[in-house]
Amino acid sequence: MIVKTKKFALDKKDYVSIAFKRHMRKDWKWLLIPAAVVILGLVLHFTGSYKNWWIPVVAVVGGGLYVLFWYAQFYAASQMEQNKQMFDKFMYEIDSRQILVKLNQKEGGIMKWESIQSAEKNEDSYLLIIGKGQFLRFPFNVFNSEHDMKLFESILKRKELLPA
Repeated sequence: MIVKTKKFALDKKDYVSIAFKRHMRKDWKWLLIPAAVVILGLVLHFTGSYKNWWIPVVAVVGGGLYVLFWYAQFYAASQMEQNKQMFDKFMYEIDSRQILVKLNQKEGGIMKWESIQSAEKNEDSYLLIIGKGQFLRFPFNVFNSEHDMKLFESILKRKELLPA
């Protein structure tokens, strides 16, 4: 059985939001360093050992710059000319062998299931993770029927990308 989707495109705002949130959820540990420095600076300040506000201020600014840096990275990726095709409208034909990405009836490409690292089912879409900042998003409304959506989910479960 083949699951066919309607022609749709990934929105740039959705891309930035999803990629940034996924990255922050994965690498949140780096924010512990500025948090620890803030706590250390406050403890030193209020115990009287070292009365200076620059340590917590610099740590907060550094943590904010780290978050801003990664947001800017994903935003810039959505604006670059070489990434323009990520936001083109495609149709997809999905079966257990491959994912066929079609620009129109004559042009397209093949994506093997081996290139998909994991999958997630969200409240409004399926997300197929390819790499850092690379994913395919299938909103529920792009499927032609409820049956196609269930078939797509069963393929993901058979490929062990979604929990059974």
